[in-house]
Amino acid sequence: MIVRLTIEYDGTDYCGWQMQSNGLAVQQVLEEALAKVQGVPVRVTASGRTDAGVHARGLVVHFQVEKILPLGAYREGVNVHLPEDIAVKSVALAPADFNALRCATGKWYRYTILQHPVRSPLASRTAWHIRAPLDLAAMQGGADHFVGFHDFARFRTTDCDAKTTRREVFAVEVVQRGELITIDVRGAGFLRHMVRIMAGTLVAIGLGKRPADDVRRLLAGEPGLAAGPNAPPQGLCLMEVYY
Repeated sequence: MIVRLTIEYDGTDYCGWQMQSNGLAVQQVLEEALAKVQGVPVRVTASGRTDAGVHARGLVVHFQVEKILPLGAYREGVNVHLPEDIAVKSVALAPADFNALRCATGKWYRYTILQHPVRSPLASRTAWHIRAPLDLAAMQGGADHFVGFHDFARFRTTDCDAKTTRREVFAVEVVQRGELITIDVRGAGFLRHMVRIMAGTLVAIGLGKRPADDVRRLLAGEPGLAAGPNAPPQGLCLMEVYY
């Protein structure tokens, strides 16, 4: 039987989703909670991985069990054994050929910025604090260049081991709601730190440090041009995975 879970978590205190030797991972905590409920070790496959400090509202995982429990056990039962910063939001049985990673057709990430002269202790775990005003029209002008199928080689970290750097982005939207500015990025797939570097580049545009057209030039591979900074991890959240 294939069980599918949707997970929400605050990634502040974790080394990322995937189990690592250098710290506690969300995957480890979830698998330990599932094992307590299932009575046997459980290994989950996720729709992707988030880095240290990055959050998720809609990470999807699946796992296989020989003996199925009442579905409520995989939400209410597992949540009893999870810390306050991780929760199973929904559970369902999946077809035998379902794979949370391979069956995904796209993802929606949101990067959040707090634009205010004074830092906010309450927003410090979920937003990048920018004191200076941002030009949203310029940011959206740069964001529009991301849409489509492009080579995002300039928008990844040096340790990214992807076989190809070409990715399709469906939409990028910059919206302000009071003191918060969100950058919603939807696409078929993403390189390591790709969304954070996109956000860092758009912030540089919003601050007037570079023109919006730099995004087009970066995607075209123009020599001597580097993308903006890698935005801090706390502002990034995986909102939804598409199937």
